[in-house]
Amino acid sequence: MCDTPGLTRIAKESYNHPAEVYHRCKRLGMSIVTLTDHDSIDGAEALRKYPDFFLSEEVTVRMPTGTQIHLGVYGITEKDHAEISRRRNDFIALLMYLTERKIFFSLNHVFSSLTGRREIEDFDWFASYVPAFEVRNGQMWKDANRQAQQLAAKLGKAGVAGSDSHTLSGVARTFTEVPGARTVEEYFAGLRTGRGVIHGQDGGYVKLTMDIFNLLAAFERQACGCRACAANRFHSGNYRISLAERNAVLQAVDGKLGDKQKSPRLLWDVDSSFEASWAS
Repeated sequence: MCDTPGLTRIAKESYNHPAEVYHRCKRLGMSIVTLTDHDSIDGAEALRKYPDFFLSEEVTVRMPTGTQIHLGVYGITEKDHAEISRRRNDFIALLMYLTERKIFFSLNHVFSSLTGRREIEDFDWFASYVPAFEVRNGQMWKDANRQAQQLAAKLGKAGVAGSDSHTLSGVARTFTEVPGARTVEEYFAGLRTGRGVIHGQDGGYVKLTMDIFNLLAAFERQACGCRACAANRFHSGNYRISLAERNAVLQAVDGKLGDKQKSPRLLWDVDSSFEASWAS
């Protein structure tokens, strides 16, 4: 596993060559590795030969309100990917499948407007049925990450972190550790019980600027010729929901909880009557 006994770490997402990402993760001490491409598992094909790699993706999901979010879904199979793709435009249908399969998933970049606006009703869904929040994203500003962590704590959610890096330099700089985990199964068991430990960098102007130049240089080397596209694609991941909107969400949660701390709802423990109640 990891060079440090008893520690299991994970880093996620990059638009670099998958093999380069994998080997960089291992050099930086990651015990297990996954990639989360947007709505795709194609980039992971070359890495599935490694026993310390597991399949994941970042799924664009349509909420009942009509808004869109990104969910990280982890430890899936090809069959899972096909079914997730079929259901991703219906959050409730997707929720049913993830619940049935006991797949661990997280709400990514909680306070980013990358996928558009958020409705307060969306946060009601997150509070009830999303088991984990990404509380540190390597491309999000520190204040947005901090408030995502505050929201996760208020709602009793497991916290995860990921580099979300579009350049090789940021890969494995933000990650989640489960102390004592020795296998992928133990790692997920630790995440489900809230034993994940968050490490690494937040985003910021200097990091963003350097990553943009690195990304443009990579496109130049590949003779892509689409510099503006590359820069815009990278910038989009760093748009933030305003401070006022983030505060409004936290205040709304406080108002609903009062002095009570919300107990986490683990979907893998939901009984069979859950789906029947939605169908009625």
